[in-house]
Amino acid sequence: MRAVTANGPGNVGGCVLFTLLTTGALLNPASAQNYPVKTVRIVVPLAAGGPGDVLARAVGQKLSEITGQPVVVDNRPGANTNVGNEFVAKAPPDGYTLLATASTLTINPALYPKLPYDAIRDFAPISLIGSAPLILVVHPSLPVKSVKDLVALAKSRPGQLHYGSAGNGSVLHLAGEMLNTSTGIKLVHVPYKGVTNAFSDLLGGQISIMFPGAPIALPQVKAGKLRALGTTGAARTAAAPELPPVADAGFPGYEISVWYGLLAPAGTVPTVTNKLHAEINKIVQLPDIKERWATLGAEPLHNTPEQFAAFLKADLVKWAKVVRESGAKID
Repeated sequence: MRAVTANGPGNVGGCVLFTLLTTGALLNPASAQNYPVKTVRIVVPLAAGGPGDVLARAVGQKLSEITGQPVVVDNRPGANTNVGNEFVAKAPPDGYTLLATASTLTINPALYPKLPYDAIRDFAPISLIGSAPLILVVHPSLPVKSVKDLVALAKSRPGQLHYGSAGNGSVLHLAGEMLNTSTGIKLVHVPYKGVTNAFSDLLGGQISIMFPGAPIALPQVKAGKLRALGTTGAARTAAAPELPPVADAGFPGYEISVWYGLLAPAGTVPTVTNKLHAEINKIVQLPDIKERWATLGAEPLHNTPEQFAAFLKADLVKWAKVVRESGAKID
């Protein structure tokens, strides 16, 4: 404060220093010990009602119960999650605006030539909260009963089998592209505006193949309207333990799961991110949360901020390779 006085209260340099000093006081670890002291906003860059939104709301409710402060969910979908991601990247790093995002955070840098945020530098990772594999399903008219059957049929009919997705650049799109590059086949991608439209055409037989999530796929499989061939995860999923991973069909390295995680803007003090991580660690292990995750075909996850940061960097490399090898485009 002495430096401010020496420069004079009207001096620009003094004002800047004063601002820096007071901001630092607000954000230093000592003042963050009592965090939170007001409403916390969790921005979800996805539409309301989807798995990512449901997970975020469940975590937010538990966080509110634990801290005694309101936690509100703010849905800001758009541009393949870029709208919400950018909003949080540019928010004050005070711990009161958080991001509950998904795999598109690390997929988008490979698809968009220029993003208004950096997926690594602009965020302070807190923890993963869950992960959900996709289910490889086919219309019953397709004469295949296993992943090996599908690959053999696709090789005999190159460019003739079509799979649908929620749109260019979606995880469902890249799941098919990764299968193409992993097996040497050529499934033709048909992008739709959303999962619902694609799934409707799959049930109607307009397309033959899709990689939906377990909650919408499995009821139709049980009803005999679709045939499930495998899961895209690294291991069998509790949602459908009878389904083998695609990789087990002789295609090691094939693995796609939609992850969900919580992040803060870069610059958020470790006192805050570590406190949030500790609470998330407790939340995802609660019995009712595990049950909720199971209804979404998801597995509860948690890791440290450092582990999550390393995970994000590795995921960036993974998706850059998939996009580069497949030639996937956003439009």
